[in-house]
Amino acid sequence: MILSIESSCDDSSIAITDIESKKLLFHKKISQEIDHSVYGGVVPELASRLHAVALPNILKECEPFFKDLKAIAVTNEPGLSVTLMEGVIMAKALALSLDLPLLGIHHLKGHVYSLFIEQEIAFPLTVLLISGGHTQIMEVSSFNDMKVVAASSDDSFGESFDKVAKMMGLGYPGGPIIETLAKEGDANRFDFPIPLAKSPRMEFSYSGLKNAVRLAVESVEVDGVVAKQDQCDIAASFQKAATAHLLQKTKKYLKQKSRKGGTFAIVGGASANLYVRSAFEGLCESFAMTTSFAPLKYCSDNAAMIGRAAIEAYHENMFVSIDALKIQPKSPL
Repeated sequence: MILSIESSCDDSSIAITDIESKKLLFHKKISQEIDHSVYGGVVPELASRLHAVALPNILKECEPFFKDLKAIAVTNEPGLSVTLMEGVIMAKALALSLDLPLLGIHHLKGHVYSLFIEQEIAFPLTVLLISGGHTQIMEVSSFNDMKVVAASSDDSFGESFDKVAKMMGLGYPGGPIIETLAKEGDANRFDFPIPLAKSPRMEFSYSGLKNAVRLAVESVEVDGVVAKQDQCDIAASFQKAATAHLLQKTKKYLKQKSRKGGTFAIVGGASANLYVRSAFEGLCESFAMTTSFAPLKYCSDNAAMIGRAAIEAYHENMFVSIDALKIQPKSPL
């Protein structure tokens, strides 16, 4: 079995995964969303302190599995440095005390492997990763062969949802809030621009759209308050434009690659958005591609996906010494 730890941002999570069967034997996640919601976003130092409390409490429940462990895996890149450190320190302590090898797992690879929790892998894949920190298209052939072919030049898809929610004083995380409001809104009321619509560049950008939303919010707010229906209409119009940007650039890429058939997967916390899932099912159908999504409970950061990726790293003998395991807060895939 492998014990895996995830602490790259604001979710404290530990999992135990059987190496041979891929079965998830234990998984627990403690979210910090309520603690950060009053600030409209994640406060790194607060997140670190909360991990220092939550992770040891979860670990106590894993003690019955200690005797059967073969390795300790931990997210060590990318993420918030002060929160990554909490997981890495715990992983090193466990490896030393239990005399077990260490595996450092890249967080974005973990999201790819969220597709295969308790399942066998099925590569190759074209993957769209959308989360609070990343928006990118990848071609994935194996654990060690993942190529980023398009990425965001500024804000990520998920980050833009958080910031739009914050503009209207709606709290954190913004993704679920905006998606819920959008269901009651008029997506055609605000004609927000689709980013880079006429640009040939294969990249994503959400800073301009975010600014357009800010101007719309200022135009309807009264004494700093945005009426409920205005919130819903802004949310729906924003979600429509933000998703259209993803669709346009993905369609451009698939056309450039003359892609027909195969599997297109969407992973990351923002892949839980059902509006996005529905939109991409239609796009992929036009390219005769099968769509694949991680179960909703594994879209956001979790140790189960880190454990599944760790199985592949284990078979590749990608062990690292305690001294050599470092955190890489801004490490690209």
